[in-house]
Amino acid sequence: MTHPLSTGRTVLVTGASSGIGAEVARQFAAAGHTVYGTTRNPDTVAEPIPGVQYVRLDNADYASAQACAEQVGDVDILINNAGESHAGAFEDTPMDEGIEHMFAVNVFGPLALTKAVLPRMRERRTGTVVMVGSMLSSFPVAFRSTYSATKSALKAYAFALRREVEPYGVRVISVEPGTIATGIGGRRLVHIGEDSPYREEYETVAAATRRNEEKGVTAEAMAEQIVSAALADKPKPFYARGNNAPLVFLLSRIAPRQWVLDLTARKHGLGRVRRR
Repeated sequence: MTHPLSTGRTVLVTGASSGIGAEVARQFAAAGHTVYGTTRNPDTVAEPIPGVQYVRLDNADYASAQACAEQVGDVDILINNAGESHAGAFEDTPMDEGIEHMFAVNVFGPLALTKAVLPRMRERRTGTVVMVGSMLSSFPVAFRSTYSATKSALKAYAFALRREVEPYGVRVISVEPGTIATGIGGRRLVHIGEDSPYREEYETVAAATRRNEEKGVTAEAMAEQIVSAALADKPKPFYARGNNAPLVFLLSRIAPRQWVLDLTARKHGLGRVRRR
């Protein structure tokens, strides 16, 4: 069931210049909503979407979150979609340019923007915040540890914040895409040393990831899930799509955790390690 005010909403979609964010912005605009899409440089959007107004936001620049919120004004729906992907060996990933950077972009940036729009949502007693995560949060795999951790942090914030702001008419939702066929692999930040002892297995995971992404769910299909969740009358706390989500989440609830971790590793080309 859709929200009774499912039309004429003001929607702010982060990372709207490509991939899932662009498709979410397109679908909201096509449905007649007022849509603002963020990008680091609004003047360089290659293919502007009709009906979408572009505003500047850099997730790593927290001050830009406040400026973005002030420029847009009252927001009915915030889609925290912007972020970066990362892969590599944990041991080879530097703290500053790797781990801290990924948390700044994927966690602290979305939180800064949420904090910037939340006061007016609370005062108006209406609003929806959607945190777009990743199924790697629920099913982490080797060599994706930093990325998985950032998305897990975002999901935890969504689950805890949901009850905190619910008395004020604000809904918070977590959505986990599975493998997405958006070409994000070509933009992924990678940390793996040339002589790294982890390199062989990393290359195995990287190759499997490329194959999985080629067969992944489309941006259009994932966007439909995000838009539907945002407009639902009584949204669930959590939605997932792709990678046989209903089946794998069922298995994760009934199967031993180690079995689930082994299955996830095997899907990415890694064999089981003999345990002593």
